[in-house]
Amino acid sequence: MAEDNLRLNGFSSGIAVLLSDDDPRVNPQNSHLVSCHDDIGHRSVERTIEHIFNLSNKLVHMQSCPIDGKFIRSILKKQLQRFEFDSGFDHSVRDGVLIVDHGSGPNNVVIDKSSTCGDFRTVQKPLLIESFAAFSSARINACVWKGKWMYEVTLETSGVQQIGWATVTCPFTDSKGVGDAEDSYAFDGRRVTKWNKEPKSYGQPWVVGDVIGCCIDLDADEISFYRNGVSLGVAFDGIRKMGPRIGYYPAISLSEGERCNLNFGSHPFRYPIDGFHPIQKPPRSTSFATYLLQCLSRLLEVQCFDKSDSAYFQKLRRVKRFAPLKELYYPISHGICEELFNIIKTSEEHTEYIAWGPVASFLMELFGSQAPHNYASLEQVIDLFLGFPGSTPLFQNVILALSCSCKVAPIILTDCPYSGPYPFLAMACHILRRKEMMVLWWKSPYFGFSLEGFLSRKSPNKQDLHCLIPSVWWPGSYEDVGSESSMMLTMTALSGAVSKIEEMHRELCSLVIHFVPPVSPPQLPGSVFRAFIHNFILKVRGVDNRMTASSISSHSVLVSLYTVILHILSEGFSMDGPSGLTKGSRTNLGPPGGFLHRAGKRSFPVELFFRSDPYRSGVPRIGGMASHLLKSQPVNNAVTSVQWEEGCMDDGGKKITHSTIEKPCCCSTSDVDLLQSSTDNARFTAKRSKGPCKSMPESSAHVAAECSASSLSDEIVDKPSSSDQTETDFGFQSLHNLASVSMMNQLSSEALKEEELLDIMLLLYHLGVAPNFRQAFYYMSHQSQSISLLDDTDKQIRENSCLEQVKRLKEARYVYREELVDCVRHSAWYRISLFSRWKQRGMYATCMWAVDLLLALSDSDSLFLYIPEYYVESLVDSFHALRRSDPPFVSSAIFIKHGLASFVTFVVKHFDDQRILSADIKDLLLQSISVLVQYKDYLVAFENNKEAVQRMPRALLSAFDNRSWIPVTNILLRLCKDSGFASSKHAESSSSALFQVLLREVCIHDEELFSSFLNRLFNMLSWAMTEFSMSIREMQDNYKIADLQQRKCSVIFDISCSLARILEFCTREIPQAFLFGTDMNLRRLTELVIFILNHIISAADADFFDMSLRRPGKLQEKANRTMILAPLVGIILNLMEASVDSGQEELNDVIAVFASMDCPATIHYGFEYLLGYNWSNVLRGDASLARLAQLGEFSNYLRCRTEEVEGRGELSPGTSEEDGENNCCICYNSVSDALFEPCHHRSCFGCIRRHLLNSHRCFFCNATVMAVVGINPKDCRLEK
Repeated sequence: MAEDNLRLNGFSSGIAVLLSDDDPRVNPQNSHLVSCHDDIGHRSVERTIEHIFNLSNKLVHMQSCPIDGKFIRSILKKQLQRFEFDSGFDHSVRDGVLIVDHGSGPNNVVIDKSSTCGDFRTVQKPLLIESFAAFSSARINACVWKGKWMYEVTLETSGVQQIGWATVTCPFTDSKGVGDAEDSYAFDGRRVTKWNKEPKSYGQPWVVGDVIGCCIDLDADEISFYRNGVSLGVAFDGIRKMGPRIGYYPAISLSEGERCNLNFGSHPFRYPIDGFHPIQKPPRSTSFATYLLQCLSRLLEVQCFDKSDSAYFQKLRRVKRFAPLKELYYPISHGICEELFNIIKTSEEHTEYIAWGPVASFLMELFGSQAPHNYASLEQVIDLFLGFPGSTPLFQNVILALSCSCKVAPIILTDCPYSGPYPFLAMACHILRRKEMMVLWWKSPYFGFSLEGFLSRKSPNKQDLHCLIPSVWWPGSYEDVGSESSMMLTMTALSGAVSKIEEMHRELCSLVIHFVPPVSPPQLPGSVFRAFIHNFILKVRGVDNRMTASSISSHSVLVSLYTVILHILSEGFSMDGPSGLTKGSRTNLGPPGGFLHRAGKRSFPVELFFRSDPYRSGVPRIGGMASHLLKSQPVNNAVTSVQWEEGCMDDGGKKITHSTIEKPCCCSTSDVDLLQSSTDNARFTAKRSKGPCKSMPESSAHVAAECSASSLSDEIVDKPSSSDQTETDFGFQSLHNLASVSMMNQLSSEALKEEELLDIMLLLYHLGVAPNFRQAFYYMSHQSQSISLLDDTDKQIRENSCLEQVKRLKEARYVYREELVDCVRHSAWYRISLFSRWKQRGMYATCMWAVDLLLALSDSDSLFLYIPEYYVESLVDSFHALRRSDPPFVSSAIFIKHGLASFVTFVVKHFDDQRILSADIKDLLLQSISVLVQYKDYLVAFENNKEAVQRMPRALLSAFDNRSWIPVTNILLRLCKDSGFASSKHAESSSSALFQVLLREVCIHDEELFSSFLNRLFNMLSWAMTEFSMSIREMQDNYKIADLQQRKCSVIFDISCSLARILEFCTREIPQAFLFGTDMNLRRLTELVIFILNHIISAADADFFDMSLRRPGKLQEKANRTMILAPLVGIILNLMEASVDSGQEELNDVIAVFASMDCPATIHYGFEYLLGYNWSNVLRGDASLARLAQLGEFSNYLRCRTEEVEGRGELSPGTSEEDGENNCCICYNSVSDALFEPCHHRSCFGCIRRHLLNSHRCFFCNATVMAVVGINPKDCRLEK
């Protein structure tokens, strides 16, 4: 309705309150009106014109001439003279600035190339620059010496940049820039410092999209900086005064890859500061252009009064009577526009400034920043402007201005949900619905740049989050009762704002996808969108320039593109229909559901792996680089696609697909999930769901409908497809509704396919989304630790009676609380932006699609080698991001079971795949197993997986090498958990009896593999305990515990405990490896037990020892000596029990081996320590307590045996000094009875066998040992 479209905006001066009565003598249809009113007075045509042009009352006199363009121009010319006269009074303001012309014009402010050190390049005119050197610095060609001046810097990246002011005498080098010398002043928001020879803390950290105002007040001798219009305070005062023409120059220093947009007045300031002037003078015509647009705004207001049928406006018309404008609108509006476009066509600079300033502001005020928007008036103005010759560059600049506004627009809580870049996006989308406007935008030189801007979203820093989320609540917080509800309301509002912005992103991308450029040869819809994405990824990857890692990780465009494509593939492709031009209605143009949720047969065009697109160059593949693979592993060109049936790769038993009755998690949810999903983002204490899955309502209904639309018995051809090929022929599907274009049939092979979008989406996730998830989980993890620290500190405050200690504790508590509040805010923001319900659904479906694709390709050796590594990285990362999402997507019990059982198959099958060249990829898969087996529900999925049962035990033992031993250790520990001495008391869940049996069978049947594994296990445990002992000793010597040292010490201790537990498992399940045959394994085991005991009990300060192990949030009972002592006791008891149970005589004597060690005092002290340890308290309620009596028996037997050995003396009877010379010079305990070939050096068999396990080179000469020959030492004595 018309009244809904009315906007009485702040751009106009308002309607004068002039009262009049109706006059029946006035003809409302007469366009040649003459003033005709009685003494009472009426709102005549003259008075209406006076209002529109803001003229004095009765300045327009009675006349009989028609009101046409000539008449309107005469009024405007008189007004122009007044504006030109008024603009002449700013000469005094400009006194104090000097612009040196270097060929760019006498009034243009640019970088002074003669002052540049490094390499600056212009990315976008006029002054969007980037540093291509390690450190680049430059001054501007303008200086100021009196008055108040400013310029703005819009950050395109958020790294090290020093922006400020410097005199001409300040030197620039490759390491020194602005602020590093006297009379040089700078601010750096990355390091939050100000610079004037020496850095000092100042300001706030900046983020991409911040607008930094650099102000210098030479009247007060001060320099200050502003962040988004908010003062950061005076940075420098008492700066030296300068004489005329030798003042302060704006100056910048950027690190490599850093970008910023400098505005010295070529565009209107985003945040002008009162009293400060731009260095570059704005066009003189700006004020008159602003006046013309205000006139046009008042004309539209009067027209709204004239057209509206509302009773409210009928009454208003009687009070504020205006003459009818039905036939007067054209001459007035065209007269205004003629003058406006006369100004615009004066110069390119005038067009740019006026478009960015008065015109963009006028259109936004007209359109409205809040819904419902004034579509009708905006359309009316667009039609009006398009009728004039200068409209093309005007609208191109307006669109660019809207795009740049999206980059810097912050979300404001009070404006939600229509906040942030939403109003600029909404107006741009409406403008671009018109075909001529879309063509005009596409032809502009800044199409790609402006589309990036529209897809940008400004991230908040710590101070911004404080404004966005003023009230903070976390589980267990009782400081403010009302904080929880307040925070929930805030989260709801912010979630609405983010949803609106994402909706506009989808709408804009839909317009670009549907756009068919007017070129020859003709192109298909989607070609422009594809070209943009390719060029953008090329730029981000740094193929055509360099980009810092920090800017990539925070690149919101990557996230926005990913989100748009995810919605297209998961929820279906939709865009505004033609009927939505004025109402903004949305029409779904495709079938319900999306590409990722379609059931039945699937196919993927492998040609995507072989394309020579520039943005793909240098992308590593599974088997190496593509250029090398094409030569060494050529592929059969006849293979164009890979096909598979959904769910055929599932080895987990019952298959759950989009075709089965029971749906995957992406198309089903539980009752608890449905009830909690609307509030969990605010509370961020989501309760995990339990129970069976049920159909999803509302927005998910169409996805579930798509899944249930067909079954495995249905043919693919029955499903919707816009491709010209049937899916029965395994054709590739184009985006829905693109078939409506006439050229689709003959050029369908060039259409933008959904499979191609999937490929792009995985790369976008890898480049931009994965770092965001990692940052989110960092804050969430740190939040949990901070809560634990805060609770622990509160407990100490309550229990402590010393006032001084309480004071220190309260100071520490304040720090912990501030860190916690910051983590809560960041975590909440990431939950809003990353964990929307539909995104979780789409990510789950993407994981299903990707893992089935990779498994299908793994059956073909040649094709598998060409898979880009980012396919695997994106799959694994998104899987774990979804698994860790908060609130959780679904319960862990069904997360893998209902759709992703094949993920277990993939990671198990390929973590040791020799075809995968990258060790990092193998580590990634192994780490996934390590993480998943820590949870009981996921461990069950491994036990039910055929591939895991058959391959994993043997593969884990083989992978226990120098690179992968830590994750393998974690996996083996989890599989063997609860099976050792004193291990069940604090165990969170049971271990896997199945995998324990499988590991035992592998070790027994493959002696070579187990021997190699056991050797590496001994070596790693010895190394870990040595590193741990050195760290403890270093901290004790320094009498303090540093955070880094404590963290290192705690990690190494945990690893040592895990390795000891695995060794304990080996002695329990495979005792024959130590008791039968050679005693080398038993001797190494004994030496290791004694070594560990000696280091553990030798710590002088037990409290210091335990304190050094404890990390934040870790329970004290889980970080003490029991963790390492318990597996040592278990090892001894396991060997004793195995010796008794075997019933065989030909066993290695465990007690004899212990007694033969050359440190009897250390051994006995160690056993006394073990027997005297407080096991009764540690093992309260544990079955292991009863086994301690056996340890006492072993200690008694060992003491007796040791006394016997000591009674016989150190050397055997009959051994002479000459015989001692034949002893092994490695261990000095055995006779040298082994000769190395070919070097003929000697040692005992025990030492050489142990050495050959790790190296085949001689101890002494490093020669390769080809053979070991036994000798009789009595017949071959050493020569003196």
